[in-house]
Amino acid sequence: MTITAPVPRLLADQEAATYADWFSCLADPTRVRLLHAVATTPGGSTVGALTGRLGISQSTCSHHVRKLADLGFVRLHKEGTATKVVVNEACCTGLPHAADVVMGTVTAPPCCPADPPADVRVRALEPGDWADVRRIYGEGIATGVATFETNVPSRASLDARWLPGHRWVAELDGRVAGWAALSPVSARDCYTGVAESSVYVGAGQRGRGVGKALLRQQVIEADNAGLWTLQASILADNRTGIGLHHSAGYRTVGIRERIAKVGDTWHDTVLLERRAGAVARCEDCA
Repeated sequence: MTITAPVPRLLADQEAATYADWFSCLADPTRVRLLHAVATTPGGSTVGALTGRLGISQSTCSHHVRKLADLGFVRLHKEGTATKVVVNEACCTGLPHAADVVMGTVTAPPCCPADPPADVRVRALEPGDWADVRRIYGEGIATGVATFETNVPSRASLDARWLPGHRWVAELDGRVAGWAALSPVSARDCYTGVAESSVYVGAGQRGRGVGKALLRQQVIEADNAGLWTLQASILADNRTGIGLHHSAGYRTVGIRERIAKVGDTWHDTVLLERRAGAVARCEDCA
């Protein structure tokens, strides 16, 4: 596979300032140890427990926790009289991606996921596929990290929402195992080349490359159709989905904090973007 890389994009001033704030926050060894302690403790830890574990005073611990919270590395909430500290899952992908951007390793991201599985067949969605599409949508809702929807949309709703020519299903072992679709982000003419990605894989077929095959087909056809920007808004807890989109040339644009509330819980999303002219084109996709 031959890759043709575009001219590297210079890091924007605001992007550089954001990354500098992140790295500056982690310039203190105690703060790094504290963040590590929180990130490696399932369910997080209280400030009191962190104080004892790190061997520092409570005032010092509280100071560093507040610094980490201000930059979004951790989240704080009250449990009785104690303050519980939990890691912000978005940072598990956002921080490594920031380092990759600064070091130039993602200057020309791949145009599509490499090495799709041979046993997954991707084809255009057909009228007879809607029952499977809606079933898989429901299985995605059940994960709690795929969407803010709580009920499966109707066929009519999805049909009206999705772009014609950008609706795909994947077959594995003789049955529909997943689907992908693009939706317009705006009805305004200036945004006709911008679309939002959705990719869902059935509960029994995850981990077999179905999402990779679907996303590969989606971005190739989007490029061929002249769409210049694809975007995705993924729950911060969905690290698999974020990683999958990075493999297709998406970059993390930012974190949308407390963007939606489900029940009594606020959630963050990671906003990702793929520019058609900013990816390294492989000869299979050129």
